[in-house]
Amino acid sequence: MARIRVKPSRPQAMLGMVMGIVFVGIGLFVVIPIFGPFGIVWTLMAVALTAYFAINVFSSRGFAHTEIEIENGVESQDGEMQFDERLRRLERLREEQLISADEYQRKRDEIMGQQW
Repeated sequence: MARIRVKPSRPQAMLGMVMGIVFVGIGLFVVIPIFGPFGIVWTLMAVALTAYFAINVFSSRGFAHTEIEIENGVESQDGEMQFDERLRRLERLREEQLISADEYQRKRDEIMGQQW
């Protein structure tokens, strides 16, 4: 089973970082003076979010917000996925609307042609 880590895109992380800086400023100059302890919690959360997004902006690795697990396909002795498993996966893609009906039919014909 393989895992794929998905992290925010660089523009998305940049926007999150800028918004985090804005919220830190609001926390320091508005929320802490008015609400006291709640303002400290607000500001600390804003600092944490800003740091999270800054790491994703400036680091090539960054933090993933999602992990996707991909099952390894059933494979034959020569390492190729078995015919029936390829058709099942293709059908799942169509059912989940990840491919169009035309793409489905074209790929299905290709798989069927390889089988015979």
